[in-house]
Amino acid sequence: MKAVVYHGPGQKAWEEVPDPTIIDPTDAIVKVETTTICGTDLHILKGDVPAVTDGRILGHEGVGVVTEVGTGVTDIEVGDRVIISCVTKCGTCSYCLANMPSHCKTVGGIGWIFGHLIDGTQAEYVRVPFADNGLIRLPEGVSDEQGVMLSDILPTGYEIGVQYGDVSEGDVVAVIGVGPVGLAAIMTAGNAGASKVIAVDGNAFRLTQALDFGATDTINIKEVDDVVAALKAMSDDGLGVDVAIEAVGVPATWDTALAAIRPGGNVANVGVHGSAVEFPIQEQWINNITITTGLVNAVTTEELLADIESGAIAPEKFTTHRFALDNIMEAYDVYENAVDHDALKVVLTA
Repeated sequence: MKAVVYHGPGQKAWEEVPDPTIIDPTDAIVKVETTTICGTDLHILKGDVPAVTDGRILGHEGVGVVTEVGTGVTDIEVGDRVIISCVTKCGTCSYCLANMPSHCKTVGGIGWIFGHLIDGTQAEYVRVPFADNGLIRLPEGVSDEQGVMLSDILPTGYEIGVQYGDVSEGDVVAVIGVGPVGLAAIMTAGNAGASKVIAVDGNAFRLTQALDFGATDTINIKEVDDVVAALKAMSDDGLGVDVAIEAVGVPATWDTALAAIRPGGNVANVGVHGSAVEFPIQEQWINNITITTGLVNAVTTEELLADIESGAIAPEKFTTHRFALDNIMEAYDVYENAVDHDALKVVLTA
């Protein structure tokens, strides 16, 4: 088969590799019908994730059809059309039982292994460990493009942004950085009860998209002198927002999120940070704030799937560019230069 193979920082190739095979009884093999590229893949290519070694097939999102199952697979069947969850979980260790499979002990203490510690989904076929837990049947009427957004970005924005940020009825929420994950937080914050969702970014296209995804207000950082002051002015009493969702992963957006919340507010850090940030404890110790971080657990996939079926959310809005799987190198070029192409998510189909 062919797959995108990592060959060190800045190096990747669409090349022939051996077909995956069943290794453990709980494995399944899935023919990948739809996949996409994530910002985390770009972090890998920058060398930010040293655990990814030369020869690894990239990708951790996908929808496909099951072609083979191991003898220990009891639920998933050959022929099932499935979402491939980005998080692999045994279902029985203490972290899985605590609803935190992102740290599944059985798979090595980190649930994100596709395209990281094992071969991933940017390929014609993929081996899925613990298939009964990591594959979700896709109902008729839900498209591949909708389903592939449930592999990672929608659960990430919802769980690590909205849920960890404890977005509640009437809250004023700032989403700082409205790339795909920030937009996922925006798409789900309203259903959690937010009265105002403020999108903060410097890209006019993404800010326009944010309004379509459910933002009530926008702030273009290129058009205001003081972003924090602007956010506080848009809060109910000028004290700051209830929840700030940091969805970039750089010091400037972290600083903005921390400075913009009110006493008793929440900062939900979703961004992947490649360098250190500062926490001014001498200023914040008195403010009763809560800061959360996390890797997605992908335990809300079925809930979000129901929201798609009911029409409450429309994740097909993420797709701005479509390519054949054989053209994935061109898709990478577009995604790596997303601002130049007004790209949110690129979708690859077999």
